[in-house]
Amino acid sequence: MKKQVLEFLVNGEPRAMAVAPNRTLLEILREDLGMTGTKCGCNQGACGACTVLIDGKPTSSCLVLGLELQGRKVTTIESLAVGNRLHPLQQAFIDQGAVQCGFCTPGMLLSAKALLDRQPDPSHEDIKEAIAGNVCRCTGYVKIVEAIDAAARHGRSA
Repeated sequence: MKKQVLEFLVNGEPRAMAVAPNRTLLEILREDLGMTGTKCGCNQGACGACTVLIDGKPTSSCLVLGLELQGRKVTTIESLAVGNRLHPLQQAFIDQGAVQCGFCTPGMLLSAKALLDRQPDPSHEDIKEAIAGNVCRCTGYVKIVEAIDAAARHGRSA
């Protein structure tokens, strides 16, 4: 299969690489770029474990062919913390006990980030709707919603 050059931004850094037309963004991130924070859950777009932001919008990276990203901006979980300083969402997840096994957490955090970027003062219903595509088998979602709400409150007071 003939590879094509893909040029896109990942976490603000320009990337150029030869990509086979059948490679998904999930495969490119994990296998080619070593960004293993993005998880492979169902590989069918149903669980949200592989959620990344493409041009600020939550997207299942297992469903996107790499070549569709030409000139686009991808944000992964690796970009949230700055050095040793956690993003307020990450800190809120810890403080509120919203992390158990952690497998769903990267996708949850990115879905929550997209919500707070577009709507800094969401209701609990807004939060539930924003994370509806992310499956968690451990927490029951209550602590996750509380953590996102706490991060929103922190943003309003910052």
